[in-house]
Amino acid sequence: MRTILIIGAGRSASSLIQYLLNKSESENLHLVIADLSLALAEKKTKNHPNATPIALDILDKEQRGKAIQNATIVISMLPAHLHIEVAKDCIVYKKHLVTASYISDTMQELDEQAKANGLIFMNEIGLDPGIDHMSAMKVIDEIRDQGGKMLLFESFCGGLVAPESDTNLWNYKFTWAPRNVVLAGQGGAAKFIQEGAYKYIPYTSLFRRTEFLEVEGYGKFEAYSNRDSLKYRSVYGLDDVLTLYRGTIRRVGFSKAWNMFVQLGMTDDSYSMENTENMTYRQFVNSFLPYHPTDSVEIKMRLILKIDQDDIMWDKLLELDLFNRNKKVGLKDATPAQILEKILAESWSLQPNDKDMIVMYHKFGYVLNGEEKQIDSKMVCIGDDQTYTAMAKTVGLPVAMATLLILNGKIKTPGVQLPIRKEVYQPILKELEEYGVLFHEQDMPYVGYNPDKVFS
Repeated sequence: MRTILIIGAGRSASSLIQYLLNKSESENLHLVIADLSLALAEKKTKNHPNATPIALDILDKEQRGKAIQNATIVISMLPAHLHIEVAKDCIVYKKHLVTASYISDTMQELDEQAKANGLIFMNEIGLDPGIDHMSAMKVIDEIRDQGGKMLLFESFCGGLVAPESDTNLWNYKFTWAPRNVVLAGQGGAAKFIQEGAYKYIPYTSLFRRTEFLEVEGYGKFEAYSNRDSLKYRSVYGLDDVLTLYRGTIRRVGFSKAWNMFVQLGMTDDSYSMENTENMTYRQFVNSFLPYHPTDSVEIKMRLILKIDQDDIMWDKLLELDLFNRNKKVGLKDATPAQILEKILAESWSLQPNDKDMIVMYHKFGYVLNGEEKQIDSKMVCIGDDQTYTAMAKTVGLPVAMATLLILNGKIKTPGVQLPIRKEVYQPILKELEEYGVLFHEQDMPYVGYNPDKVFS
């Protein structure tokens, strides 16, 4: 049998593992599911005859090497910074590798060795990055095949809570890594290009510069800019495009409310606060407010954030129990961001019956035969339950499908890569439709960003 080594059995691996187990008989597969927690690996195998759970410490070179050596192909669902050691072993033992993570500089450095050994190192084959690349390149290639020239490309994606599980004033719950949500947008100004002009948004203004989107059946959304929208300009072949923008989707009003934390400094992860183990939630909030001999924490908060008494922003803060005098942070030497994450997790964790939702939205502006046109492409995916979430489905299924395509010789191009070739995205997008991951494309009038432009 052909052995697939899956390293990492966390939440994102559930749909991936189930897909491959379902295919194991017809495709002659045996899955080795490796995790630091043997119990977690065992839980994901479900006692399936074609799956073996093992405990694996990824930092144990001998243990790691043995597992990779015995595999036909390797899937790494580890945190991104841990992929590189797996990748180096895959070079040594001549094994193909599939990950859902962004291509790091250290991974890219293995490109020549991977090509020399005829190995496929497929990365960025999850949701975002992944499905965004594939669905975008499909339409871009179709436009070019007709002789069209791209003018605008905008791409938005967000992990949200499904409408039936949307039960708080923020219209948001954690569907993925909470830490990534708290730190979103940090690390430099967001940069993009709009109508040929380069634009930059500093972190302090990021959540007040949003774009609005409408998705039929699901209402209105907003999006704030990703940090580097220009990263894929050359990769997509869009060096001459006038507008290129990538953003993160939230429900309308989230960004304005989140900006309160940014302005106060609560999302800062660069320093540790004092005595956080014994600090109350109220003391945490007060740490960012000026001293006043008589004003309460609530009054100081209202004044510094300029929140009127009838502003829903205040209700959003109250909903998080931020001013509780008794709840303790209970984290030693914690950063503001770590404390905020803990507080938010109490209100924003998905409940047992909650479902998550993925929304993706692309805009393609182009000129064909002298006429300016636009295509909007939208996808909404709702999870089944807390195991087979929309996030696990959209991250894990493309990984699993790419793995099978590589095993079966359908993907042939060696090297470190992302899924922008037709041999990769065409079969995967087609199969994803069977699992409810379906894009609806609509012809639209092209306006660009010229407010004086009128429809003909």
